[in-house]
Amino acid sequence: MFPSGLLTAVMVGTVAVGMTATLLAWRERPEPGATPLATMLAGQVWWSVFFVFELRADTLAAKTFYSDVQWVGVVVIPVAWLLFALEYTGRDRYVRPRYVALLAVVPAVTVLLAATGGYHDLLYLDSRLVTVDGRAVLNRTGGPWYWVITAYTYLLGLLGSIPLLRLVRSDALPFRGQSLGLLVGTAAPWASNALFLAGAVPSGLDPTPVLFAVSGVAYLGAITRFRLLGTSPSANHRARRLVFERMREGAVVVDRHDYVVDMNERASDVLGVSSAEALGRPADEVVPRYDQLPEEGRSSRHLATGSGFQQRQYDATVTAVADFHGRPLGRVVSFHDVSDHFRRQQRLEVLNRVLRHNIRTETNLIYGNADLAAADDAHVEAVKEGAMRIEAISDKARDAIDIFERGRHPDESVSLSAVLEECVASARERHPEPEYDLAAEADGAAVSSVLVPVLENVVENAAEHNDAEEPWVRVRATRDDGAVRVRVVDNGPGIADHERAVLERGNETPLEHGSGLGLWLVAWGVDMADGELSIDDGEAGGTAVTVAVPALSDDDRDEGEDGAGSDDAVGCGESRGDRGVEAAGGPADSTGPD
Repeated sequence: MFPSGLLTAVMVGTVAVGMTATLLAWRERPEPGATPLATMLAGQVWWSVFFVFELRADTLAAKTFYSDVQWVGVVVIPVAWLLFALEYTGRDRYVRPRYVALLAVVPAVTVLLAATGGYHDLLYLDSRLVTVDGRAVLNRTGGPWYWVITAYTYLLGLLGSIPLLRLVRSDALPFRGQSLGLLVGTAAPWASNALFLAGAVPSGLDPTPVLFAVSGVAYLGAITRFRLLGTSPSANHRARRLVFERMREGAVVVDRHDYVVDMNERASDVLGVSSAEALGRPADEVVPRYDQLPEEGRSSRHLATGSGFQQRQYDATVTAVADFHGRPLGRVVSFHDVSDHFRRQQRLEVLNRVLRHNIRTETNLIYGNADLAAADDAHVEAVKEGAMRIEAISDKARDAIDIFERGRHPDESVSLSAVLEECVASARERHPEPEYDLAAEADGAAVSSVLVPVLENVVENAAEHNDAEEPWVRVRATRDDGAVRVRVVDNGPGIADHERAVLERGNETPLEHGSGLGLWLVAWGVDMADGELSIDDGEAGGTAVTVAVPALSDDDRDEGEDGAGSDDAVGCGESRGDRGVEAAGGPADSTGPD
């Protein structure tokens, strides 16, 4: 056993080292873990200071008092240690007031029992002085609660050490040094306390405060040498989870028995199932065609979700997960959205067909009839009609370019009422035969400017192809729960089934294709506006086209880059011969239909 003077000197040095480490940790606030580390070190200092007072006291009452006061530091240490480990390793979602309060219940009860020890024997059954090497030493026999707080202390110490043990194998040298310093600084006093509890310390004194000197040196080294609170792994754990949750690709993690064990938010959107519903279920009940996926690598087939205009296409890739020994643990199935690529391919196919097939056919007709123009005036009329059809096709192609250009800025908005009024007025000017009925019950609603050519085509098509004896076109607009719905109904001949089939299938073939660009323009524009398109038979024959899109903020109308978002630049009626190629970014004075 140390001589009394030497032991006191060691304890003074322990307090000095502990205070230095405490101040250094406190100065690093608000770095992750700085506050709980400073609290833990302060707890060690508290325990050490009153341990010195206990050593210097002469009476049983004085030694008992200082021994009881030490419990404040004793119970603070394990709680602060666990909170530090959680913050330091990035698991701070558990460091919340309600969790801290729960952790502090047992320590608070302990301090209360220590303060009222004269009235019960829950914490200590007996306290007496014994003489060891000529010195009076306090000897206390633990009661029931003594072993409760002891077990609780060691439990928190173990839980706090687990995340730090994982950093010992880190590739980053600072993290390895930090974790080793922390573990050594914690293990030394706890090991000495375990020996004391086991009765292996002959002096009868708890050597734990003495070993705090080792803790202080180890923590100082971690703070100064390995920049404990300057280079922290706290971001690693959260960042890895954040990358998984926020990645643009959907990801589903399955175990080796093909059960879903994790999935990110994007995967929930792709598969149409929440994490709570999917976790624990067989993968083939959650992932379509799961049994057809390869063991590893990219699937040869695309995963399709939805149908018709809302269908999405995904590349599915499987990545095997193994442990350090190469034994399989499971797989990660990721989904990369390739719908935009498919749509671009679709648009190019349609434009290619129009330019190569339709325009070429009309051009051949012009050439053939031009040779006969001198012999028959009817052939001259056929030439004129063919030229007009070519011009109409060219205008549709320009509308397509207009939609693509507007699609680059889908947040630019226009007044829905103004758009519909101008579109109906434009259709009435070109096709005065039908009776037009417009009722917009969506005052103040704004929509994406992409819908300008969309609604123009819908209204004009309803009027242009209406061959009823008493033709009419009805346009209705409503607003509900942040969305607007425009329904255009006519009593014309309707849209052919094969035209609808082409749109629902999503692509054209050499033998089955649409007659033009109008319906494709409408479908593409609605899709760019993040809306839904439906084409049904009208109640009185004809066709009912419904466009449903999100309503945008009225404030966005002033934010367009080129004024496209203002009410004065709606644009209906500009897409026929007088517009040239202005929408495509070319000169406004271009002539001819191109």
